[in-house]
Formats: sequence, C-alpha cells, structure tokens
Amino acid sequence: MQKNVIIALDFENAKITLDFLSQFVDRKPFVKIGMELFYSEGSYIIQKLKESGFKIFLDLKLHDIPNTVKKAMISLSKFDVDMVNVHSAGGIDMMCAAKEGLTRKDGSRPLLIAVTQLTSTSAEMLKNELLIDKDINDTILHYARNTLAAGLDGVVCSPLETKIIKQNCGKNFLTITPGIRLENSEKDDQIRITTPAMAAKLGSDFIVVGRPITQVKNPVAVYEKCLKEFLQPL
Repeated sequence: MQKNVIIALDFENAKITLDFLSQFVDRKPFVKIGMELFYSEGSYIIQKLKESGFKIFLDLKLHDIPNTVKKAMISLSKFDVDMVNVHSAGGIDMMCAAKEGLTRKDGSRPLLIAVTQLTSTSAEMLKNELLIDKDINDTILHYARNTLAAGLDGVVCSPLETKIIKQNCGKNFLTITPGIRLENSEKDDQIRITTPAMAAKLGSDFIVVGRPITQVKNPVAVYEKCLKEFLQPL
C-alpha cells in the first residue's frame, strides 16, 4: 500500500461525517473511523463509506485477553476495511490471536497494526502514572519489536520514533503516525508531534491528521497541503 494521508473522522454521527466528506468532490481520501464514530453508528458508517469508495482505517485499539480479541477480530474481519489495530501492550499472544481472528478463510485480511504509546503520552506520564521507568523511546521500540514478533504489519507511533523503529524492525515494517500538525496549528492534547514534511523525512508510511483538517473552514485545501508536503517533502 502506497504512502498516504489518513483523515481522522472524529465526528459524533454519520450526518456530520458525510456532510464533511461531501466537500471532497474530486478525491476519495483514506479515512480513519475511531471509537466515537463507530460506537455511534456501527457498521452502517463503514458500509456507507466503502460504497462511496473510501479506504478505511478502523481505529478501535483492541486490548483484552487473547481469546476475547480473537473473537472480536473475527467479527471485524467481516467488514471491508483496509486497516485495523490493537494495543501492543496486550502482549505478543494477544497480537497473534488478533491476527488469527482477523484472517479470513481465504487467507485475506486487512492490514493489522499495533499502538505503541499514544502521542499524548509524555515521558513523565509513562514514569509517574504508568510506573514504567524505562526511557519512552526504549519502551516504544520494545513494543514495536513485540509487534513484529507477533507477525503484524506495523505500528502506530509518533513520527519521532519512526527512524529507530525502521532501523530495528525493517524498512517494510509500517509506521502509521498521528500527532501531525501544520506549522501554525495548535498542539491540542498532542505532545510528540511533527509537520507532514518532517514526518516524511523521518520515514513515516502514513500520517493521520484530524483537527488541523476537520476543524478548519477549507478542509480540502488543508488536506491537499498535507498531501503535498507529505508526498513531496521540501
């Protein structure tokens, strides 16, 4: 799958989502359906967007015992999405179970990736709240190696960790990177962030962009700017 910009559709219902996407007349961007939208609309929104020609990253971040995650993935495998994810903190056995459940009888499946650490996680939070004393980059790399060992396709990480993950897990191991902001964008609740151009230089395969596109007056123009900067970095 080629490098791409994924728009995070963090909207509360299908109507707002479809109204937003109606502005993209000449393009069908890769989009992310997260927990807010999926829990509101369920499979309806997936079916509606696939019928309209959109590629979908279903971002539910599954994290439970292996058997539960496997059964959940069997259900998700019935949706015609292009990418799904789990939390790597669930461990190798859980990730292996996720892959087994997601794989259909004909051997096909969507891309399966794992979240390392959320881009809202700081080194202080990791140590003081999660009681993980390891350096945040060491922790993320260890989670990425576990993900590779489980046979998944890649990880969700900050662009800042992409280079070291590629060096240790291989150039074909995908890095999907949120925490993207344009030069003058607000950071919001993101901490480990970069611009689209910098993410490209660092080696990201996909960038996930939400509010800088969805909360502006001309989202199509900002999307095109992100696409240009990411695919043709200066």
